[in-house]
Amino acid sequence: MKMIEENLTKIISDFIPGGIVETTVLPQCDEISLCLLNPDYSKCELSVEQGLRLMKEPLFWVFCWASGQAMARYIIDNPLLIEGKRVLDFGCGSGVAAIAAAKTGAAKVWASDIDPCAVHATALNCQLNSVSVEIIEDWATCPEAPDIILASDVLYDEKNLPLLDQFIACAPEVLVADSRVKNFNVPFYRKIAELDSFTIPDLGEPAEFGHVNIYYADCSLT
Repeated sequence: MKMIEENLTKIISDFIPGGIVETTVLPQCDEISLCLLNPDYSKCELSVEQGLRLMKEPLFWVFCWASGQAMARYIIDNPLLIEGKRVLDFGCGSGVAAIAAAKTGAAKVWASDIDPCAVHATALNCQLNSVSVEIIEDWATCPEAPDIILASDVLYDEKNLPLLDQFIACAPEVLVADSRVKNFNVPFYRKIAELDSFTIPDLGEPAEFGHVNIYYADCSLT
């Protein structure tokens, strides 16, 4: 895993001057530590070219986004939602939701992300937290049908909204953490919690993106 950490640090430093992978205990979920971008990285030293590249190829996995931290906190505080179930974390990024599920007594956890670097980062973070998670790139290749799908901060692009219908077609339960969608009104989904959180390290995001809504769909009885 040392080699993975070194490779991820090299990738980060190619995008962000002075950027390294640093172990960080989550402030709102101190049961979990993640390898994230160092908090003292300089946002001011990015050239125009580096900034454009970062927008084109965002390193989602170097941050623990507000919705991810909120999702992890909610899962750990509500273990009955996860205990004994087969769990799929969609668009896992750093793997924070998958790790929370594994720590909360899930029978099996899969983490999926199309970004190979996120796959490696999740593997590193799972080892750091001493949890067993099977990592896949394509969620459609999950070897078993999940009982519940987790999705944190994947609705930043409205083109991803159809995923919500796909989720309930593949699993009887779905848990979504989101701070972006206004007037969320999707059949089968209902808001079950609101949490105030923040992204780590700090991105200077608008405060509204720290207000996270947790939505739950239960189609097991329909």
